[in-house]
Amino acid sequence: MRALTIRQPWADAIAHGTKRTENRSWPAPAKHIGTRILIHAAAADDKKAVLPRDANIGQAFGRIPIARHSAIIAVATLAGCHFDTGCCTPWGMDGYFHWELADVVALPEPVPAKGALGFWTPSDEVINAALRQDTAVAW
Repeated sequence: MRALTIRQPWADAIAHGTKRTENRSWPAPAKHIGTRILIHAAAADDKKAVLPRDANIGQAFGRIPIARHSAIIAVATLAGCHFDTGCCTPWGMDGYFHWELADVVALPEPVPAKGALGFWTPSDEVINAALRQDTAVAW
């Protein structure tokens, strides 16, 4: 199982809001389309984050507890990937690949983990701790 590190508050907007598009400069690996992935909140915040107008961000722009940094905070299905065509409002950014997320489940307890750039593989211990919570949450 793979993980994707995302800076706060965007990781929380995925886990607790309506953000279902992650913007990347590179396409999602085709072999992972349709698979479950872990959403990892980075240690650092995106200091230039600007809330899209009329977006439902859930808890994302409130004060984010330190426990939701450097941790797996959600599990999602990587449903697809396409290059921007002026779509995916309000979350899609012009000129980026849009990674489509579906079936997002916020974990009740963040699983501490050191992240990595790009798409990475967490330890078995981290994966198992996240999946135990994922299967305990009603969809």
